[in-house]
Amino acid sequence: MAGRIPPEFIDDLLTRTDIVELIGSRLQLRKAGKDFQARCPFHDEKTPSFTVSPDKQFYHCFGCGAHGSAIGFLMEYDHLAFPEAVEELARQAGLELPSRGETPIKTPSHAPLYELMERAAALYRRQLREHPQANRAVEYLKQRGLSGEIAGDFGLGYAPPGRDFILGQLGRTAAEQGQLLACGLIAEQEGRRYDRFRDRIIFPIRERRGRVVAFGGRLLGDGKPKYLNSPETPIFHKGRELYGLFEALKRTRKIESLVIVEGYMDVIALAQYGMTSAVATLGTATTADHLQQLHKSAPEIVFCFDGDRAGRDAAWKALQTALPLAAGHQLIRFLFLPDGEDPDTLIRRLGRDGFAELVAKGRSLSDFLFDHLAEEGDMASSDGRKRIASLARELIDKMPAGIYRDLALGRMAKLEGLPSGAVARPQRRSRGRGPQKSLPVPLSLVAKAIALLLDNPQLAGLVSQQDDRWRRSTSPGADILVQLLDMLAERPDIGKAALLERWRDHPHFNYLQQISVHPFLADIAEEDLGAEFCGAISRLNEETRKIEWRNAFNQRSVTAWSDEERARLMQQAEAARARRDELP
Repeated sequence: MAGRIPPEFIDDLLTRTDIVELIGSRLQLRKAGKDFQARCPFHDEKTPSFTVSPDKQFYHCFGCGAHGSAIGFLMEYDHLAFPEAVEELARQAGLELPSRGETPIKTPSHAPLYELMERAAALYRRQLREHPQANRAVEYLKQRGLSGEIAGDFGLGYAPPGRDFILGQLGRTAAEQGQLLACGLIAEQEGRRYDRFRDRIIFPIRERRGRVVAFGGRLLGDGKPKYLNSPETPIFHKGRELYGLFEALKRTRKIESLVIVEGYMDVIALAQYGMTSAVATLGTATTADHLQQLHKSAPEIVFCFDGDRAGRDAAWKALQTALPLAAGHQLIRFLFLPDGEDPDTLIRRLGRDGFAELVAKGRSLSDFLFDHLAEEGDMASSDGRKRIASLARELIDKMPAGIYRDLALGRMAKLEGLPSGAVARPQRRSRGRGPQKSLPVPLSLVAKAIALLLDNPQLAGLVSQQDDRWRRSTSPGADILVQLLDMLAERPDIGKAALLERWRDHPHFNYLQQISVHPFLADIAEEDLGAEFCGAISRLNEETRKIEWRNAFNQRSVTAWSDEERARLMQQAEAARARRDELP
């Protein structure tokens, strides 16, 4: 999407966005000179090293190396993809996203549907407090051990009995009823329209940004189904959403592990007892989209299933879905509950720490894979082991290169009777999900000029147009320097954040961001920045001049050398000899 949104829109969006206000709405910032500081949200620290610059509209952590624009902050802190971060900033700035593609096709805005869902959620919450028959819902929640606070955190509500509560409140016109149908709040049968959710405890389903996209309802009386979800709608796709993910991300900025459980009440009951990093799929098996969401949210996921046959079959399906994504960047484990237990009853009996200890002992992906195959085959015979190894190979072939594939290949080698050295030893990988600080490396002359320019775009105006030999430099990165200066000639007023965002789709975007906060920049006084940059360009000019002269000179015959060129060579040789003589 970055390449399809006009760069001018991103420029305007970042100009209208105050990064201090944005980050200050999520972190406690304090003034520190002309900048602001806070404890970094991306790594644990006691002394604030996270700095926000209002001048550059850029943030940087001197502890872990995290850095970026307002877009980058939303992507990392709110766990959003680039398009979602841009959309969120545009919404806050009151800007309409431009059409993407060369032949824009107008699609209806879903904003009215999101607004309608929020209004419905508010109505359901109010009924839980005020409706005469809501006491049955309240009693049920109390029996499950839920407090009023946790019910409020998850926005629980109550849908009264009857067929027209929502219809009467939000569907007075034909247009309004059309939107209610589109959202799945009402249904239609034989020309009659009626509320989908009736006499049910209501669980709002929020996407990762916090917008209500659907509802789940638990029936209080007799009848079926006991649990009912919204149907697929323009804003809700059950194969993508995870119940409780927004609440988990809101409570804990740095989630170490996410536990996938079966239903709403499991998620809420675990949160009630302090286990705030549980999510649930919505009446469907785990999908690749679910795993992509989980991959962006935590370095470890633990599938939690009942220990019966149905639970193990569901776990096996989840494993098969996970295999193509199991590169080892994220730990994947499987927890099977004791007979007769569910997450709710187990955490009541063991407490938070006891439940967390049980989660930590979950089986690894490779252990579960081979244990499951062993249950289906004959491990006692050589032929049986070879058959299991053959089945394992079919599954391992679906896995990308990485630690899980290496571990699985090692287990398979043992089954086949191969020596332990038949597969490469798996490498240890970091479990950290936050930005990792790397040691600063010395920068080349070109890289220094680029770093100075990225951090201080106004320096572009100091470049002389009379001597632009540096544009012909073949040094690595010279082409980027040329593009930067050409870009700044067209947009001399652009700031650091907007300038860097124009390079987001470039293969070296991460490197450009890193050198824009390189430690050498901090050693240059503000009044010396211009001289430092002009000096780099001047040295690059001289370096290019020498290389071009040498190349042209070496391409000619000795007999074609002029007297001036011969004299110059003699001078260079004498100077080199003098330098050697001065050496000890």
